[in-house]
Amino acid sequence: MSSNEDTIQAIKDKLPDIIPAPPGLHSIATSHELKSRLEWGEPGLTILDTRDSSAFHQCHIMGAMNTPMDSLIGVAESSLSPKRDIYIYGATDEDTAAAANTLRGAGFQNVAQLQGGLTTWREIGGALEGTETEQKPGAGAYNVVSRLNQFGEERAKEKAIE
Repeated sequence: MSSNEDTIQAIKDKLPDIIPAPPGLHSIATSHELKSRLEWGEPGLTILDTRDSSAFHQCHIMGAMNTPMDSLIGVAESSLSPKRDIYIYGATDEDTAAAANTLRGAGFQNVAQLQGGLTTWREIGGALEGTETEQKPGAGAYNVVSRLNQFGEERAKEKAIE
């Protein structure tokens, strides 16, 4: 490194870590983790809902793709990179684990089981869509400071779980 690069790195090392970083992918993920990544604006992930199409159309996580178990591998292999971050949920945690293991067995490397699925997603106020949902944005939805504060609170909850 040149002396300028050394100086810049030394200054960076002294600065406080003021910008929160989104959480990484874990094999078993919390709804807080997924919500944090989505609110952070990370485009490099896919959410798969393995419930039947009727349940999916009634209510699902906003942006999720419906991929029932009988077509999961075919849909995933035809449309997703094996290195893509994938969050998956089903009707139960057991269904979710089975679907995640199926994807991992097919060579997908970054698969996270969404612990608690749609139930915990709904409990934390995650964005939903479907015929049986009526959800309005929260008070801080358009306020950056409020969202950063909320992100910090959710990250603290995640760290407590880890």
